[in-house]
Amino acid sequence: MSTSTTEPVRDSESVRASEPARGSGDAPELTFDVLVIGWGKGGKTLAATLGGAGKRVGMVEQFDTMHGGTCINIGCVPTKTLVHDAEQRREDDDAQQFWARAVERRDTVVGKMRDVNHHMLADLDAVTLIDGRARFTADRTVQVTGGDDVLTASADVVIVNTGATPTRPDLPGIDSPRVHDSTTLQHVDPLPARLTVIGAGPIGLEFASMFAGYGAEVTLVNRRERVLPEEDEDVAAEVTSVLEGDGIRVLHEASAVRIEDGSESAVVLVRVGSEERRLEADAVLLATGRRPATDDLGLEQAGIEVDERGAIVVDEHLRTSAEGVFAIGDVHGGAQQTYLSLDDFRIVLSQLQGDGERTTTDRVAVPTTTFLTPPLAAVGLTAGQALAAGRDVLVASQKVATIKAMPRPKAVGDPRGIVRFVVDAQSDEILGARLFHVDAQEVINLVALAMRTGTTATQLKNGIWTHPSSAESLNETLGKFGPVES
Repeated sequence: MSTSTTEPVRDSESVRASEPARGSGDAPELTFDVLVIGWGKGGKTLAATLGGAGKRVGMVEQFDTMHGGTCINIGCVPTKTLVHDAEQRREDDDAQQFWARAVERRDTVVGKMRDVNHHMLADLDAVTLIDGRARFTADRTVQVTGGDDVLTASADVVIVNTGATPTRPDLPGIDSPRVHDSTTLQHVDPLPARLTVIGAGPIGLEFASMFAGYGAEVTLVNRRERVLPEEDEDVAAEVTSVLEGDGIRVLHEASAVRIEDGSESAVVLVRVGSEERRLEADAVLLATGRRPATDDLGLEQAGIEVDERGAIVVDEHLRTSAEGVFAIGDVHGGAQQTYLSLDDFRIVLSQLQGDGERTTTDRVAVPTTTFLTPPLAAVGLTAGQALAAGRDVLVASQKVATIKAMPRPKAVGDPRGIVRFVVDAQSDEILGARLFHVDAQEVINLVALAMRTGTTATQLKNGIWTHPSSAESLNETLGKFGPVES
């Protein structure tokens, strides 16, 4: 374990767990104004902001390869880098060589961003970086262990920001070296000719789409009767059509029974209805969800409550059941998105340095994107959800290939997808949108802003957008509202 301050220090000034503490005791004892456990988006932004304001901040991170957090090291940035490169592959490219170059570029991007994030805190005089595993031993006090070294850190305010980890189902054969999670599959070598993906949530869909782009033969094991069961039928059907058009075999109402490891490949036994199938695979991805990373944090020692999934229980101000302890990011459950972790930072900062008024209930029209090819972006209600809520609903839905006023997808060679809007028939209020097309991850932000500001569907339809752009779909599609089809 090592600690580092933000200014160059001589060896004699470094705090080492094996040295006597400053004061008394057998191990170093550090005290801070604020202690952050976990270097995620919200945590690092709080540390930088408070450290820049002169607060004494300690940042504990278990792995030096995670400086900057999940998003830039193993999550959003590296996977979307790989998605982008998969979209550039041509049929005559050698799949293995292309994959190796893509992984190398992924690692270069991550390395540069990790270095920037490290210096974001390391260059602040008030911040101390501590590498090691933290565990609560008392109120607002943790013991940090790195190898054989141990130190104690305490603070007036503690921020738990440890994120989430992949779940591992109780599945025989899961310890096969050919079985991966979403982190290890990013460095699989060689590129699997055959990939079986267990789980059809956002991660499963993204990786299935990505590896199909690299030339793998992909089978997606979906336990539901269709993909995206929470979405309206036409959106789910269009996504399925695109996946299958890219050569992905989707098994619905299917569940993995066990994994058998052979000398040349693995065999995934899958039950589809009453039938059992054997899927040969060079690699298997477990995409069965992620759970809050709270195991062995000693939360009970600090009186911090968790729910049945292990998520830290928080109120609308992100305060835990322990005085002076906040939880931000994926560790408190709910949607796992970097931009929500950033908003968690704003809420906690409001508590520590502002008027304390900002809460999680302020969030309206939060968009999401699943980075398929093309991306699927969503905000607000589906038609089914709006009807269930008692709203009088109109729907506009168009296949991208039929939208005359939207030439950009055609110009870049991918006119697949669908645009679907749901509005209140009486007020013209935009209730929700599903955009499945080129640039959807950008256009959805415009729609979300319109929903937050009360911009009506008619105003959005009559907007002036650049040409050629994917936003131009709004001019045409929003003029085609009709009743919900039964």
